[in-house]
Amino acid sequence: MKVLTPHLCVIGAGSGGLSVAAGAVQMGAAVVLIEGGEMGGDCLNHGCVPSKALLAAAKAAKAMGAGAPFGVAPARAEVDFAAAKDHVRRVIDGIAPHDSQERFEGLGVDVIRDWARFVSPTEAEAGGARIRARRFVIATGSRPAMPPVQGLEEAGYLTNETIFALRERPRRLLILGGGPIGMEMAQAHLRLGCEVTVVEALRALGREDEEAAAVVLARLRAEGLTIREGAKAASVSREGAVTTLTLESGERLEAEALLVAAGRRPALDGLGLEAAGVETTRAGVKVDSGLRSVSNRRVYAVGDAAGGAQFTHLAGWHAGLVIRNALFRLPVKAEAAIPRATFTEPELAQVGPTEAEAREIYGAKLEICRADYAENDRARAELKTEGFVKVMVVKGRPVGATIVGAHAGDLVSLWSLAIAKRLKIGDVAGFVAPYPTYGELAKRAAGAYFSPRLFGSPMVKRIVRLLAKLG
Repeated sequence: MKVLTPHLCVIGAGSGGLSVAAGAVQMGAAVVLIEGGEMGGDCLNHGCVPSKALLAAAKAAKAMGAGAPFGVAPARAEVDFAAAKDHVRRVIDGIAPHDSQERFEGLGVDVIRDWARFVSPTEAEAGGARIRARRFVIATGSRPAMPPVQGLEEAGYLTNETIFALRERPRRLLILGGGPIGMEMAQAHLRLGCEVTVVEALRALGREDEEAAAVVLARLRAEGLTIREGAKAASVSREGAVTTLTLESGERLEAEALLVAAGRRPALDGLGLEAAGVETTRAGVKVDSGLRSVSNRRVYAVGDAAGGAQFTHLAGWHAGLVIRNALFRLPVKAEAAIPRATFTEPELAQVGPTEAEAREIYGAKLEICRADYAENDRARAELKTEGFVKVMVVKGRPVGATIVGAHAGDLVSLWSLAIAKRLKIGDVAGFVAPYPTYGELAKRAAGAYFSPRLFGSPMVKRIVRLLAKLG
C-alpha cells in the first residue's frame, strides 16, 4: 500500500474542505484531499447553488403575471419544468471547474477520489493509500435527517439531494418540514406550477424572529401555498403514483411527490472515528473553541461536521481559522456573529440574537431600533414595501439584527460587520448611502436610536434656543 505523509489531510471536498486545501497548499503545505462523492460538496451540487438557481427560475415565472401595478399587462407564464432544471444544471456546471479535481491538482493538491476511513489516531486510508498526516481536517458536511415516520422508507421520498434531478413536474408536492429549505423549495415549486403543501410539526420558520417570519408566511400563503403548522406526520404510504401522508390527527394529504426537509445531520458515518479516538456528539465532532478535536489533537473539524450552525459561509470561515492554527500555530476561536438568510421572496436574514433571544440575554438593557421598508423610497418605487429592519442595541452597540424584505440577505452583511467589529450604532448612522437604495434602511434604523434622544429631549431644545439667542 502506498504511504503518503502530507502536512495536512483534508477529508471532504465541500466548501470548508476546498478552502482549507486551497489555502494550505498555496502557503507551501503538502496537502492530500479525499472525496468519495462529488467535488464541491452539498452546496454546489444539492444545496445553495441549485436552490438559488431554481428560485431564480421561479421568480422569472412569477414576474410574468406581476406587471399590472407598473402598467405592464400580465401574461400567463408557460413553465417548462425540465428547462428550468436545465438552467439549474448549467449554473452548477459553470461553477464546477472552480471546485474541480483538475483545478486542485493544478494547485499542487494530491486528490484521492474515494471514501476515507481512519485506521488509527494518526492514519487514514483511501484509494489504496495510507495517509500519515501531521494534521487531519474533517470536512464531510451533513446529510438530510429522516424523521421517524412510519412507512417513509417504503413509500419513497425526495430530499435536497434528489429533487433537483426531478424533471417531470408533480401536480401536487408535499413538503415535510417548514424550515428554510422547506420554505424555499415550497415557493420555488409553487411558482413553477405545483400545488404545494408544507407540513410542520411546530411553527414554520420557527427558529426565526416570529414577527419577521409572519411577513414571509403571509406572502407565501397569499401566493397560494398551504402551510400546516402544528401538524405532526404519523405515517406515509404510496399506491401507484400517489403518496399519502397521514397526520396524527387522522387527516390524510395526497400528492405525487414528497420532499423531506426536516433538518440535517453530520455526515460522519463510515469514517472510522472510533479508531481515530475522535469523540462525537449527535451534532458532530466534539471540538474545542479552535475547532480541534477534544480527544485527538491531530484532528480538526469544520463546517457542518463541527457540530455548529450549518452554513456554507461558516464552513469557509472555519477553513481560515484552521489554516491559521494548523499551519502557523496561531491561537484562534470560532466565535463570531454569523449571519443567515432564507431566500424566499421576501427574504429573511438574521445576525446575532433575535429580539426574543436578546430580551432573555440582556433584559432591560435592550433597546430596539426599527425602520420599515414602506419608509424607503427605493422600495416604494419597486413596490416592495413589505418588511422591516429591526436592530437589537445594548449600551449603544448593535448586538443583533433582523431583516425581512427585498435583498435582506445582502443588507444583513453591514450589520454582521458592525457586530463583529463592535461598532457603535452612531457609526452606522453616520455612513452615507447612495440615494435611492435599500442601504438607506440601515441608516434609518440606526437613526431611530438617536431620534428620541435628540428630538424628544427638552435639554436639547433649550440648548438650541439658547444658541439661537446668542446669534
